[in-house]
Amino acid sequence: MELFVGREEELETLENEYNSSSPAFVVVYGRRRVGKTTLINHFCENKKSIYYLATEESEFENRNAFKDLVSLELEDELLSSANLDTWMPIFKRIAEESKKERIVLVIDEFQYLGKSNKAFPSIMQKAWDEILSKANVMLILCGSLINMMTSQVLNYDSPLYGRRTAQIKLKQIDFSYYHLFDETLNLDQQIMQYAVTGGVPKYIELFSKDKDIYKAIKKNVLSLNSFLYAEPEFLLQKEVSEVGSYYSILKTIAAGNYKLSKIATYLEVAQSKLTSYLKVLVDLDIIEREVPITEENPSKSKMGLYKIKDNFIVFWFKFIYPNRGLLESGKGQYVEDKIKKNFIDNHVSYVYEDICREDAWNLLANGIPFNRLGRWWGAKDVEIDILAYDSNGEDIVFGECKYSKNKKGMDVLMSLKEKAKSVKWKTQSRREYYCIYSKSGFTDELIDFASKNSNVILKQLSL
Repeated sequence: MELFVGREEELETLENEYNSSSPAFVVVYGRRRVGKTTLINHFCENKKSIYYLATEESEFENRNAFKDLVSLELEDELLSSANLDTWMPIFKRIAEESKKERIVLVIDEFQYLGKSNKAFPSIMQKAWDEILSKANVMLILCGSLINMMTSQVLNYDSPLYGRRTAQIKLKQIDFSYYHLFDETLNLDQQIMQYAVTGGVPKYIELFSKDKDIYKAIKKNVLSLNSFLYAEPEFLLQKEVSEVGSYYSILKTIAAGNYKLSKIATYLEVAQSKLTSYLKVLVDLDIIEREVPITEENPSKSKMGLYKIKDNFIVFWFKFIYPNRGLLESGKGQYVEDKIKKNFIDNHVSYVYEDICREDAWNLLANGIPFNRLGRWWGAKDVEIDILAYDSNGEDIVFGECKYSKNKKGMDVLMSLKEKAKSVKWKTQSRREYYCIYSKSGFTDELIDFASKNSNVILKQLSL
């Protein structure tokens, strides 16, 4: 059983819909393993509910299984013995039962019903319009194939478009909740585990059994029989065709080629042939197109970079996919040594930057006003890990994140100040602040300087 952590906002949405006097039709979707079913089960505790998990079998098999489940839940032998060739009598029986008390009806993996019968969204529309919307029923449709859920339920041309009263796109758990999964882990252990598991509850539970990150990777990812060895294959195979093309793109991005031109050059294909593939990966929430935070028109910016959003997918395409031949020929120790050599500098340090960027929103409590926060990069490979500014004012924060064993000193601050000169934003009137995150703390000289200069902020993450 998955540990239930966070999800306060999502639970509040579900509770509000449940307590509404109006019809409630909620769509919950997101990538596999992210905790959709756990969220729904937690919400349904102490409520009258019917939970049906659709399968990839035929519509006939699903309808019979649904009928059997409803008859069991409602203790209706007559329904159990009925031979039905439509879904409507089953929905009518649920509606009738809801006169006694409110019922939460959950159909999980809904996309499989639409896959077995392309007309099923129309069947569901009729069931909602004519039966369920007039009953004391809260309907939840849940699915993990994002493309299918979007086309069958959310898109304008879906028969179900406009019926939903709320939707929840369930994302990964934020790092700020990570310690709740295992409070015996120190901060460094949490960061290293998060660098592999991301905020996927199922992955977190697997890794929490081993405090040594390399033992956890060996057991849960490197082993050919492990749960996560081929996980990205399951994530992608049902979402896309031409899986090999998507693998090549993700491997290329994971290797540090973020610009469209560099991806195209690496793969020896025209840029125009990549755009459709990249759009699919963006729609699937696997990658994102980032631009410098100061860009006023992101969609037209020529500074766009493509980044994999999921820590585990980055890790897998960085360290597992390129080395599968070695792993499957018994050279696991070589791959393990390679990971140990590159894991911190080539992976964890980047994840640490993401964590610090999220934490940097807490600078608002320091009295520094800003409403935009992200990364910045410019010409000549100038990069700034954190840049936050007030688009309606003149305050701007420049930040640096350092994940190393050494204390950071004045040289880091001076380097950051030099890079700040490259940001041409209100250069004549802006108020500049400098924030440095360091895993291992700061030199006495820098601490003393910061104590005398209120625009210099030194931060270490804490539990």
